[in-house]
Amino acid sequence: MSEEKLQQDATAAPVKPIKVAVLGGGSFGTAVANICAHNGHPTYLWMRHKDRALLCQRDRENAHYVPGYRFADLLNATSDLAEAVGDATLVFVSVPSSGFREVVQKIKPFVREDALLVSTTKGIEGAGFTLMSEILEEEIPGHPIGVLSGPNFAKEIIEQQQTGSVIASDNGTLIKRVQSVLSSGTFRVYANRDRRGVELAGALKNIYAIISGMATALGAGSNTHAMLITRSLAEMSRLANKLGANPMTFLGLAGVGDLILTCTSDLSRNYRVGYALGQGRALDDIVKELGQVAEGVNTLQVVAQKAKEMDVYMPLVKGLYAVIFQGLPIKDAAHKLMVGEQNHDVEFMGASDE
Repeated sequence: MSEEKLQQDATAAPVKPIKVAVLGGGSFGTAVANICAHNGHPTYLWMRHKDRALLCQRDRENAHYVPGYRFADLLNATSDLAEAVGDATLVFVSVPSSGFREVVQKIKPFVREDALLVSTTKGIEGAGFTLMSEILEEEIPGHPIGVLSGPNFAKEIIEQQQTGSVIASDNGTLIKRVQSVLSSGTFRVYANRDRRGVELAGALKNIYAIISGMATALGAGSNTHAMLITRSLAEMSRLANKLGANPMTFLGLAGVGDLILTCTSDLSRNYRVGYALGQGRALDDIVKELGQVAEGVNTLQVVAQKAKEMDVYMPLVKGLYAVIFQGLPIKDAAHKLMVGEQNHDVEFMGASDE
């Protein structure tokens, strides 16, 4: 079935309400949960901390992450995994990558046999270079798995800015279900069958957002940013292709769309980390002040090692790793990039690899 047909089917008729669980009470998890509830689906937003869940349920908002964003009537906050996941048809997992496997292991006893499982987490587990959707497959086998990703700042979703996202899966039923549950007048969900490519794009772009923020702090102009973003796209697609993804995926919303978003806006946590690094601040202090997870720092370590193992040319990754973890001065890293090997502009056009 074509992606166009999936989109048409998903929006053709009113959808019967289903129970939805969203695991992770951060800004994006809250936004996703509220969309589902606004669309008429009883939705449970699971939070790790009981006190915060009780407060959110009482005040009908998640004041810590998205103050002033009132919960829809059908949205309930809870710290009880059984209450959240039990009998849910659709389960979104929106927790940081560092705690993803632990949470997935805990929900196993409560997941119904026909539940659809979707990751919204943009990260990679270091052990085995494991993607979040692969953790779902390993821990809860036999279920349709999907990945939701794209240029989706929670703040703008909450403000009902026009937003596009991508649901990627090899299961057509899951794609149609997610599209029908999430689609609204301001939130459009596109289909993609390349789950690996969509998930890699979402994780990898965080590294380049750090680089872009750092460049801004150092006074880089528009020429520099244009070069950084396009070369970032080349690196991302080069590694993804070696890992079995379709490089064309990186020309879509989940690829270049998300890359542009996170490399050009200070709403991106990873961009803000890079900007602070460019000002000469210490990484530990930056992360502590941020108060939320910036996945790009962890992803950088994992990707740098993987690129080395697979002999994939990723000079931006290598340079940022040297700056953050090996103490290389930023200006020295920039100089190395500019005097390094010059090769082909566009990947996958019959030219030899860089």
